[in-house]
Amino acid sequence: MRILVIGATGLLGTPVARALEVNHEVLGASLNGPALQVDLADPGSIRDLYTKVGQVDAVVSVAGQTVSRPLFALSDADFELGLKNKLMGQINLVRLGVESLKDDGSFTLTSGLLSRWPIPGAAAVSVANAGVEAFARAAALELPRGLRINAVAPGRVRETLLALKMDPAPGVPAVEVAQTYVKAVEGKMTGQTLDVVKISS
Repeated sequence: MRILVIGATGLLGTPVARALEVNHEVLGASLNGPALQVDLADPGSIRDLYTKVGQVDAVVSVAGQTVSRPLFALSDADFELGLKNKLMGQINLVRLGVESLKDDGSFTLTSGLLSRWPIPGAAAVSVANAGVEAFARAAALELPRGLRINAVAPGRVRETLLALKMDPAPGVPAVEVAQTYVKAVEGKMTGQTLDVVKISS
C-alpha cells in the first residue's frame, strides 16, 4: 500500500512510519518536514499536501497540538488550539482527503485515552481527543467506496514521559504503540477506537 503519514517526524510518528515501511510505501509529512510539509490548522495546507501526493491507499495522522494546564488557568486560546489543530485538523484530513483515497482505503486518526480517563490538567486535551473519537464513529457511517476510519488512543508513551522528565515506567514504548497503527491500517474494522495501554505482567 501507499500510505501518507502525517506527523512522521515526531516521537510517535517516527516509529509509526518505520513500522508501516516494513510492508508498505510510506510518504511522511509534518509541520517542518524535510520533504512534505503540512499545517493541520490550515485547510489550504492540507489541500496542497493532497495535491502533491496524489492517490494513496491510507492516511495515518499521528499529529495534533493541544495544551495541558489546570482547568482554571486555561484560556479560550488554549481550548481553541486543540479544537482547531488536533480536532478540526484531523477532521479536515478526512473531509479534504476522501477523493485522494483509493477505494477500500482507510483513515487512521490519533485521539488519546484522556478522552475517557482524564487526569487533572487535561481538560483541553480530553475535549479534543473525545471529539476525534466521536468523529471517527460518525464518519464511518457515511464514508463512500468502502473507505474505513478509525482512531488510535495511545495512553502514556514511554518516550514522551522521558522527554517530559517523568517516570517512564508506566509508559508503553513507542515501537509497541506503532503496532496498533499498523493493525488499524491493515485490518478491516471501521468506526473503532483502538486503545493502547500497558499490560501489567
